[in-house]
Amino acid sequence: MANEVTIPLLPCASIDEVAEFYVMLGFTVTYRQYRPNAYLSVRREEINLHFFGIPGYEPAESYSSCLIQVEDPRELYEAFALGMRAVYGQVLLTGIPRMTRPRRDGFLFVDPGGNWIRVVPAVREREPSRNGLTRALRNAVTLAGSHGAERQALKILEGALVRETHASEEERESALEFRDELLERLGLHG
Repeated sequence: MANEVTIPLLPCASIDEVAEFYVMLGFTVTYRQYRPNAYLSVRREEINLHFFGIPGYEPAESYSSCLIQVEDPRELYEAFALGMRAVYGQVLLTGIPRMTRPRRDGFLFVDPGGNWIRVVPAVREREPSRNGLTRALRNAVTLAGSHGAERQALKILEGALVRETHASEEERESALEFRDELLERLGLHG
């Protein structure tokens, strides 16, 4: 077999809200159906996402997730951030929808349907953690991004920043950048 294509089918409460959100990110609506069941498909270059509406669906309770592999996640982040700033005046860091800042391993956004979309590099070779700060940063990103546990992530990261004095400048800078993002998301950055 060759040239197979897999397209995720994600739930949402309103295909109209989801359509507006993805158009803001630079996607094109390729199909919309209201009856007999609500259905939407969007496309941006080779990224295809499909959605189905569920009456009474609660986005905050969603466990739906999708992984998008791209050559350069930062480039896609910048395009998404531009659209988000044009509509909302800022990149939304909390609530639904929201989007995290990019890191070397990509970024995450949550759409109005509560779907967690992770954008990662196409070839993802996990490099070994050189020290506890890198491990703590990975754990903090997972806790905050996948579990919404920003306070716990901040506690882990701040402890590692104090303990790990032999981290490289690049590792320390990445950890401090994510710490600032967590503080902002928690409303503690002033």
